[in-house]
Amino acid sequence: MPKSLELPPAQSVARAPALGTTKILLVDDDPQVRRALRTTLVSAGYTVVEARTGEEALEEIQAEGDVNMVLLDLKMPGIGGIEACRRIRRISQVPVLVISVLRTQEEKVQAFDAGADDYLVKPFGIQELLSRIHALKRRASGSEPTPPFESAELKIDFERRRVTVNDEPVHLTPSEFELLRYLVLNEGKPVAYHTLLQSLWGPEHTREIQRLRVTINQLRRKIELEPERMRYVHTEHQFGYRFEPEKQKAAKRKAKA
Repeated sequence: MPKSLELPPAQSVARAPALGTTKILLVDDDPQVRRALRTTLVSAGYTVVEARTGEEALEEIQAEGDVNMVLLDLKMPGIGGIEACRRIRRISQVPVLVISVLRTQEEKVQAFDAGADDYLVKPFGIQELLSRIHALKRRASGSEPTPPFESAELKIDFERRRVTVNDEPVHLTPSEFELLRYLVLNEGKPVAYHTLLQSLWGPEHTREIQRLRVTINQLRRKIELEPERMRYVHTEHQFGYRFEPEKQKAAKRKAKA
């Protein structure tokens, strides 16, 4: 039985503005789902390439080189969506939007822990899909210039989207990077869960605290030298998180030239 999608009439699909050559890799083993989504995405101005399995998706990313986003189903033959997401993260920081019939909290957490940036449960409205895609593109591009941050171990160049720890490059997903950006912009101030959730994923996601915790834990594993001793991202009990370097004198913000 084909997986269901809530598709509006073709004329109701809003064309995305100024997409340029944005290329989306659509990964789903169901040809009817791929056909429906391709029609909608092309009508919205996107270029679409397809893959039927996680293995094919990895081949496409390596061969194409210029894929801007991945729409990834989870229930597929072969390595499956979760493992495909993990392997994508090893070779690329391209935004990954999971589209799946799986809807439990545990399944969503597994996807985020594997490196997914967003999660959309089937069936869904096409306008919601386009909105999620646009939000991921905006986060990946970084709409506001942010001055670099530098401490003894951690260096963040927001303009070039580069992060190093002890001069070693660190690869963050788009969601992890934008979370770090928001916390650094509010350095020293506790930021509430709902504020971070709304900033990253929109007002409809302000109750998904577990999702935020997963992303925070992923970020900490990449920038904290000692997992048992937080130097940068601190927990504000039952409230949110705060970015504050342990040694204030070692950290400085560079003014934008």
